[in-house]
Amino acid sequence: MEEFVPKSHPLRKIRQEFNLALQRIDWLLDCAYAPNGKESIPPERLLRALLLQVLFSVRSERQLMEQMRYNLLFRWFVGLSIDDKVWNHSTFSKNRERLLAHNIIPTLFEEVVQIARQKQLLSEEHFSVDGTLIQAWASHKSFLRKQDSDDDEGSGSNSERDFHKEKRSNETHKSGTDPEARLYKKSKGSEAKLAYLGHTTMENRNGLIVQTAVTQANGCGEREAAEQMLMELPGSRRKTVGADKGYDTRGFVAACRGANVTPHVAQNTKRRGGSAIDGRTTRHSGYQASMKVRKRIEEGFGWGKTIGLIRQVKVRGLARVKEVFTFTFIGWNLTRISNLQGGST
Repeated sequence: MEEFVPKSHPLRKIRQEFNLALQRIDWLLDCAYAPNGKESIPPERLLRALLLQVLFSVRSERQLMEQMRYNLLFRWFVGLSIDDKVWNHSTFSKNRERLLAHNIIPTLFEEVVQIARQKQLLSEEHFSVDGTLIQAWASHKSFLRKQDSDDDEGSGSNSERDFHKEKRSNETHKSGTDPEARLYKKSKGSEAKLAYLGHTTMENRNGLIVQTAVTQANGCGEREAAEQMLMELPGSRRKTVGADKGYDTRGFVAACRGANVTPHVAQNTKRRGGSAIDGRTTRHSGYQASMKVRKRIEEGFGWGKTIGLIRQVKVRGLARVKEVFTFTFIGWNLTRISNLQGGST
């Protein structure tokens, strides 16, 4: 198996860095084994398989297990020999739940970030924040009045439902299939979708993602999540944060300054009362640099929605969506680290 994979294959560097991160959380992985000697997938192999699902855009765990049966590259990456039996997709799904129960994926994400920090690939002073819409695994037909959510109109999953011209809001309605999803539109003129909001903090040197968060979709969710993430950034030195016009509010600017962060926010001069920042901030060359670099955060979102699994998640519930979102950016960071060290993907 080792001889089958070319020495120059980009997955080799990614696997090397990923294995290093797994070694750092070996103490936590021990907790993820099934109790009482029941059948269990080793969590290291489970995590490697999930990373392949992100890197190769495999849309389901059933398809992932099918690929594992005949794809020698997948077997090598996970750690299976050519004769090892591949797991049933339902067994794989049950074992994945242990990752959520033991909070393994956020810890693994932090270790990948720490590897990048030790390689001096991170900026510790200059950051950018942004959010993106994550379409929920729920349809408009499931969005019913709360008092009627237990009553089905018709029978079966494809029963007829006419919701046109019906006034619906998150206060009066909820999804029967994913109650934590919220009806939300990203911008004026766009259609409303059942969705979540994903948030990231990017360091500005190499475009690596150093923080992730997922919240229910609402008009203030992006700013509130950004405020929380900025407060949790390590180090006591003053930092800068770049952001788009949606963050140009007096509340967000005041929260940044209170956290010893200089807000390099794009000015929204059309907002009632004008922009929350003025020439004292915009006159500096650092502000112009942040305005240029902050747009790179969209590259991570674009990769996550075209290569990764976050355009429309195939899981339900805030905790599971956060798990998928965070793991997608583990894949993004490992790909970036590999590229920055001379690899290619």
